[in-house]
Amino acid sequence: MNAESKTLTLHEDRLFAPDTLQRAIARRLYAQVAHLPIVSPHGHTDPAWFAGNAAFADATELLLVPDHYVFRMLYSQGISLDALGIPRGDGSRAPVDPRAAWRVFAQNFHLFRGTPSSMWLNHVFHDVFGLRVRLDAGSADHYYDCITEALQTPQFRPRTLFERFNIELIATTESPLDPLQHHATIRDSGWGGRVITAYRPDPVVDPEHERFPDALSQFGEITGENVHTWDGYLRAHRQRRAFFASMGATSTDHGHPSAATAELSDAQARKLFDKVVRGRATAMDAELFRAQILTEMAAMSLDDGLVMQIHPGCFRNHNRALFDRYGRDKGADIPLRTEYVHALKPLLDRFGNEPAFKLILFTLDESAYSRELAPLAGHYPSLFLGPAWWFHDAPEGMWRFREQTLASGGFYNTVGFNDDTRAFLSIPARHDVARRVDCAFLAKLVAEHRIDEDEAAEVAVDLAYRLPKRAYRL
Repeated sequence: MNAESKTLTLHEDRLFAPDTLQRAIARRLYAQVAHLPIVSPHGHTDPAWFAGNAAFADATELLLVPDHYVFRMLYSQGISLDALGIPRGDGSRAPVDPRAAWRVFAQNFHLFRGTPSSMWLNHVFHDVFGLRVRLDAGSADHYYDCITEALQTPQFRPRTLFERFNIELIATTESPLDPLQHHATIRDSGWGGRVITAYRPDPVVDPEHERFPDALSQFGEITGENVHTWDGYLRAHRQRRAFFASMGATSTDHGHPSAATAELSDAQARKLFDKVVRGRATAMDAELFRAQILTEMAAMSLDDGLVMQIHPGCFRNHNRALFDRYGRDKGADIPLRTEYVHALKPLLDRFGNEPAFKLILFTLDESAYSRELAPLAGHYPSLFLGPAWWFHDAPEGMWRFREQTLASGGFYNTVGFNDDTRAFLSIPARHDVARRVDCAFLAKLVAEHRIDEDEAAEVAVDLAYRLPKRAYRL
């Protein structure tokens, strides 16, 4: 390790205001939420980790390879994904030593200065692994050895970390084609950790998904339904949703390009579905089909009680060459301008006034917060706002979310925080950032005499713990 390596510290007042009055209030509020259990109702961790409870391989496989927040930044600076050991779409990899990949990451860790990734990773390095020097080229091998050696010990097995992190519940996300075998293993193991699934039907509802024809056929094989007929297709969804619910699911999730919904007549829906299954759908047809499916999913949610989430407004896999070589979710997703008022009206006309129906909306278009989303959530009893998401889960984005939604939506038409991550070890860090930002925001309201401190304390606990449990029916 380089003798010039600098000390790694986490300041106890990070993310609190420099103003002494607000900082003191934020400290008191944070003390009441810092050690609350973590409820993670939406995310993308691998259930196989908790089913098998096998040791993580090494620092690179755990902290670099799964985290598109990290490798997209490195790629933007001309570092190839092959050099980082990222798997290709066909399952192959470049012959890269994991230690060499880690060294590339460490040499370029300065690229993350000021980003949320830097905050999350330094929290992991400091609090999870006990490292006390900063990551850089000189400390790269020291980091790799310390982390990799720790991962081979019983204290760093997935289930032990789950308990150490004080996670009360974590939700993963699976497609209707997943047999949920890992969830069955967890359920039958006798372990007390609560890991549930969520129903994400994108491959079988998006005609433009590259797997759609094969996925649809597999959907039929799994369910025993004739999914090339409209009635059979809808029955197949109901069947799989019931299976997911039996395995703990309390929610569905829909990652559509837009928030468009539709209310077609039965004849129109059948005609459109016929075009889709015959492979004759245009781009406009595909958008209309996705829109109709959201309304169909809402109807099913009213029947089976699964909370519906929509994560729209992203041009996924924008980098075609990268997609062709490495596949999906490789850091090339770009936010889109997204409209909600007209897009959601067909669905809300049917279900917006149903208290038994719950719809949680997310956005990558911050311009919609105060103009559309907060007023919608502040009116419809079925509608709630998910937290600042993905490109906006930085402290600044979380603050903007609160500023722009509070007036019309309040705190109680939001659902607290969810981390939405594949990076398991960053979960405590992400929740800590959210809790600190909310406490800082509430401290400002108290200092301005807009709410009393006892009210702020209650809101802080609600945002950190009670609201996600209530919103996701946990």
